[in-house]
Amino acid sequence: MEYNSMRSTILVPFIFALVLVITSVECNSEGDILYSWRVLITDPNNVLQSWDPTLINPCTWFHVTCNSDNSVTRVDLGNAGMSGPLIPQLGSLTNLQHLHVQINNFTGTIPMELGKLTHLIGLGLSQNQLSGPIPSSLGNLRSLRYL
Repeated sequence: MEYNSMRSTILVPFIFALVLVITSVECNSEGDILYSWRVLITDPNNVLQSWDPTLINPCTWFHVTCNSDNSVTRVDLGNAGMSGPLIPQLGSLTNLQHLHVQINNFTGTIPMELGKLTHLIGLGLSQNQLSGPIPSSLGNLRSLRYL
């Protein structure tokens, strides 16, 4: 009986630590995605100055909102004078509900990977310099209410 109690005492903190590591890995990957996009964006008004890749997760960055699990749910970069591409990796922000980049100078095509964002409610792309067709994968976005 004493052995089982000791094993539980050791196992519980280990499991808790493992959950924290898994959670922070997910948050770091979201931060990595957003920062890799940030590197490609021209930001003349320095709107993205708080996007610091050394932080544990991007939830403290301006224009980024997260849920209680520290997963990115919203990115608001509308009317910020930015230019650059939309990157396919944005499709890996699995809990993203809102992506607003309207009234900027984003260029290139709309990544088909955005069609993987099954929780997406709002996608603001208007008044940019985007080209090419709207990807058919956006038809998979059953929660989308605003395009």
